[in-house]
Amino acid sequence: MFGEYSLGDLGSIFAMQGFAGLILFSVYLLMALGLAIIFGQMGVINMAHGEFMILGAYVTWLTAEFFTSHLPALFSIYFFVAMALAFCAAGALGMLVEWALIRRLYKRPLDTLLATWGLSLILQQVYRSVFGPREVGVTLPDWMMGSLPITDVIEVQINGLFVMGLTVIITIAVFLMIFHSRFGQQIRAVVQNRQMAGAVGIDTEKVDRLTFGLGCGIAGVAGSAFTMIGSTGPTAGQLYIVDTFLIVVFGGAASLFGTIASAFTISQTQSTLEFFLSGSMAKVITLLTVVAILMLRPQGLFTLKVRR
Repeated sequence: MFGEYSLGDLGSIFAMQGFAGLILFSVYLLMALGLAIIFGQMGVINMAHGEFMILGAYVTWLTAEFFTSHLPALFSIYFFVAMALAFCAAGALGMLVEWALIRRLYKRPLDTLLATWGLSLILQQVYRSVFGPREVGVTLPDWMMGSLPITDVIEVQINGLFVMGLTVIITIAVFLMIFHSRFGQQIRAVVQNRQMAGAVGIDTEKVDRLTFGLGCGIAGVAGSAFTMIGSTGPTAGQLYIVDTFLIVVFGGAASLFGTIASAFTISQTQSTLEFFLSGSMAKVITLLTVVAILMLRPQGLFTLKVRR
């Protein structure tokens, strides 16, 4: 296979595949950040996380339709409004779900798995009933269209660069919130010792609800980013949920740095393998490799020692 290409062609191909992997890494990381907060910090297996992402995607589509019909002069900035609305909608639904369902199932991870799996099916049917079974696509502003030439044969998509920039900003914001804010201190205190955190006056139920809402809100923003690379449908979130859980577990459930490293490793490996193999085979090989590593290091790439 390599004999068909010159060294220059191979370099260009790997560069393009690497950029495609960075776009995939961005979506994976946005999804995994929200899930790492929910699963890593709270121990809740949220099988409906993909549906929170798709809620953000549908909110983005609705915002685009609204601006097209009522505010065409401001269409160039609608995406920023859509991201804020997607975060609020997914976060609000997340807090409602935590209050109505999740808070009754803490310390019962298998029950949260079954409950949120049922919730995912319900949300899929709601989306199908409200928006229809067909996939919808979002029209991007003109400034997000096209590509930038890097060399004579290598071009990068502008919307891909936007997604990567958005991912960097959100990752930094999450890092600052967890490690340099009062709310982040409360989250880490509850993770390390819930009883002691409650004894010193931290409202652990409020922290749980806000944490779950934050994780779901970040998934909503991931849904906005998802609209740039794929069509939005009722079941589209299920395409990413397995990979997202794999990233969180492989990186270390309570490690932000592990989540970043894991998302980068898996996305780049999968993107590179897809050039040589089919997409399904690339996923299978990536999955088997990660499982083999987890058998040797079940705690993941990075670990956080906590006291329960």
